[in-house]
Amino acid sequence: MERKVYYTIGDVAGILGESVSLVRFWSNSFPMFIRPVRNAKGNRLYSSADIDTFRQIHYLVRDCGMTLEGAARHIREDRRPVESRVKAIGILKDIKRQLEEVRKEL
Repeated sequence: MERKVYYTIGDVAGILGESVSLVRFWSNSFPMFIRPVRNAKGNRLYSSADIDTFRQIHYLVRDCGMTLEGAARHIREDRRPVESRVKAIGILKDIKRQLEEVRKEL
């Protein structure tokens, strides 16, 4: 993933593989954890820390089946275990992608 200072809502949706409307909904649902800045046009711009939080929310809600309230409580109480799981999943997805590229070349 290209490292930027700020990401658009479309960038975030692409990273997560979700719709823009869901990203906007999560952004509005977790204002205590996600704080986008606005550009001159009023578009939301998200930081790398926001992206990490979105990944944690995605993991808790989509993969673990938690409610939004449960995910917020989990992140608020202790986000370290979630962070490590999300990072591990990201690494494994990168390895899978690389192996698929190698398989195509064979």
